[in-house]
Amino acid sequence: MDRDSSARSEIRAKLAQSREEVRRLLDPPRERRAGNGHANPGPSDFPRSRTMRLLMSRRGLGALGALASGLLIARPALALRLLRLVPLSAITKILIARAVSALRASPDDRGA
Repeated sequence: MDRDSSARSEIRAKLAQSREEVRRLLDPPRERRAGNGHANPGPSDFPRSRTMRLLMSRRGLGALGALASGLLIARPALALRLLRLVPLSAITKILIARAVSALRASPDDRGA
């Protein structure tokens, strides 16, 4: 009887340890910092590429808008041809993701 209870407690301890390992693997910390001080995107963060994150920031969107408007003024035919190459579905997904994340953000985060 005593051996059974000690074996069960040992099994329960091993199960608890393996559950904790699985939780740690499946639920990583949200904010991971790289060596340069910037946050590394997690698997669920969108967009994941550094270039797209730069372009979707306020500064990036301003620069992209200025570039597009300058191209439209200088060479409208070229700008319209390039517009056909743009993947509108991907851009729409990015804009929707930004809108949803802005709506989910707390009021403190919106002001900053």
